[in-house]
Amino acid sequence: MFVDELELTVRGGRGGNGAVSFRREKYVARGGPDGGDGGNGGSIYLWSDPSKHSFLDLRYRRILKAADGGNGQSKNRHGAAGADLLVPVPPGTIVRDQKGRVIADLTIAGQRALVAEGGRGGKGNARFASSRRRAPRLAEKGLPGQERNIFLELKLMAQVGLVGFPNAGKSTLLGRITEAKPKIASYPFTTLSPNLGVVKIGDQGSFVVADLPGLIEGAHQGAGLGHQFLRHVERNLLLLFLIDVSPSAEPDPGDAYKLLQNELEKFSVELKDYPRVIVANKIDLSGAEEQVSRLTGVLNSAAENTRLFLISAATGEGVKELIRYLYQRVNELQEEKDKLEPEKVFYFDEDEEIPLEINREGETFIVSGTTIEKMAAKTDFENEEALKRFQGFCRRFGLEKELRKAGIKEGDSVRIGSEEFVYYD
Repeated sequence: MFVDELELTVRGGRGGNGAVSFRREKYVARGGPDGGDGGNGGSIYLWSDPSKHSFLDLRYRRILKAADGGNGQSKNRHGAAGADLLVPVPPGTIVRDQKGRVIADLTIAGQRALVAEGGRGGKGNARFASSRRRAPRLAEKGLPGQERNIFLELKLMAQVGLVGFPNAGKSTLLGRITEAKPKIASYPFTTLSPNLGVVKIGDQGSFVVADLPGLIEGAHQGAGLGHQFLRHVERNLLLLFLIDVSPSAEPDPGDAYKLLQNELEKFSVELKDYPRVIVANKIDLSGAEEQVSRLTGVLNSAAENTRLFLISAATGEGVKELIRYLYQRVNELQEEKDKLEPEKVFYFDEDEEIPLEINREGETFIVSGTTIEKMAAKTDFENEEALKRFQGFCRRFGLEKELRKAGIKEGDSVRIGSEEFVYYD
C-alpha cells in the first residue's frame, strides 16, 4: 500500500522535576541544599531515510511521543535527559503545521527537522540558594513538551518519472529495466500508486525510476487520479513521456503528446519546460511505423527538439540505448541541481508569544498567556515556598491588577492552565 499524505500528532517529552534535598553528612555542618535539576524532555525529529518510499509505517502511529526527562536527585545530581525520537520519512517529504505553513522540506538523505521540542527540566532547590535564603525548600516542576498537529505530504524523489496515458506500457518498461514487479494488465488504471525501481548500469552507477499512475484529460483539475499523480512529477529530474504507437492506440500518438504537455503545464507552469525525453513504445506491432510518423510530424510542428526514442518494452528492442541516454542525462541534471540548490537548514519554529488575557465564564476568570501559564506549570502548589514565589510573581507581573479591572470579587475562581484557585483580596 502506498501512503503519501498523513496527519500526525507529535508531543515532546515532559521535563523532569527538580529535587528538594539537603546535604547531610557527618562532620559537615550546615551542608546546605543539594537538590539537582530535572532533565529536559526528549524532542521529536523527522529525518530523511532513502530506504523509505511512503508513510505506510506511520499509518497506524498517529500520536508520536518522545521520552520524558528524569527527575533531579540529591547530591546535585541532575535527571537524565529524555531520549529524542527520530522518525524516518521518505526523501521528498513536506511538513506543514496547522496553519498550512511549511516547517520543513526534506529533499536530501539524512536531513532532519525538529517538529516538537521537549519541555525544560525544573530547577532543584540548590539553584535557589542565596546569601539571604540559605535553606530554600522549593523546586520547580518540569515543563510539558510542545504538542502540535503536523501534516505530511510526499513528493517522490525519483530521478526519472514515467509519464503517459493508461496502458502506454509504463509498468512493462519499469519491469524490463529494473527488478520492480509492478502489476500489469490491459484495463485502465492498472497502476493506482507510484512504483519505484532502480536501474543499474553495470559498475558505473544507477538511477531511480518512478512508474506514476496514468494521466487522463482533466487530471490537473482532479480527474482520474488527478493531483495524487501530478504532485509527484514536480520532484523528478527528468520526465519520460511514454507514448503508445500501436495501431489501436487511444488517444492518437500526436494527440497523446499534446494532452500530456497540456495537463502538466496547467498543473504547474514550471513543468512546461521541464527536462524530458519522448519515447514511442510498442514499435514491435504491425502498423506502428505509420503512428511514429504522425508523432514525428506533431513534434516537428511544435518545434520540439527533445530526443525521440523508439522502443518495445515487451521485447526489449531499443531499451539499452534509452537507458544509456537516461543515465548520462540524469548525471548532467544532478550536477546542475547540486550547484544551484543551496543547503537547507530546518530549525524549530517557536510558538508565538501569547500576551496576558483574562476571560470570564460565570464566576470563573480564565487567565491565559505564555509567560503566566509556564510559571503555573512549573510551580508545585503543594509546596508553601513555591506557592509564595508564585504569588509574588503574579503581583510583579500585574495579574492582580488586571483581575481587579476585570471585576473579580473575593471568593471567585481563577483558572490558569490546569490549575484553579480561589481569589482572596
